[in-house]
Amino acid sequence: QVLLVQSGGGLVQPGGSLRLSCAASRDTICISAMGWYRRAPGKERELVATITPGGTTHYADSVKGRFTISRDNAKNMVYLQMNSLKSEDTAVYYCAARAARRSAIATLANDYKYWGQGTQVTVSS
Repeated sequence: QVLLVQSGGGLVQPGGSLRLSCAASRDTICISAMGWYRRAPGKERELVATITPGGTTHYADSVKGRFTISRDNAKNMVYLQMNSLKSEDTAVYYCAARAARRSAIATLANDYKYWGQGTQVTVSS
């Protein structure tokens, strides 16, 4: 079993920045693809960004150029740097990890086996 613990998030004004962090409990994560999802009120869960162990990334069109996903395999960490935040970015954000040795990019939520507890991000003036 892998435990994902998220930190970061909170309230920020439009145009501001936030950084989310996700710590994995086991080093098997270093060989698995990881991602960030979000769910806004009244909407379906949606992919934000994903990253392979080697650093290949994929972003939702809505966040391209504003958000950056990164990882530190030595520390079993994945990050989401969010810049130029908009009100429509308001959501609960979830860190996710694929099963061990599933290293390919995955865009479907069902492809992820482990999930963090969720972190509220609110963009409002």
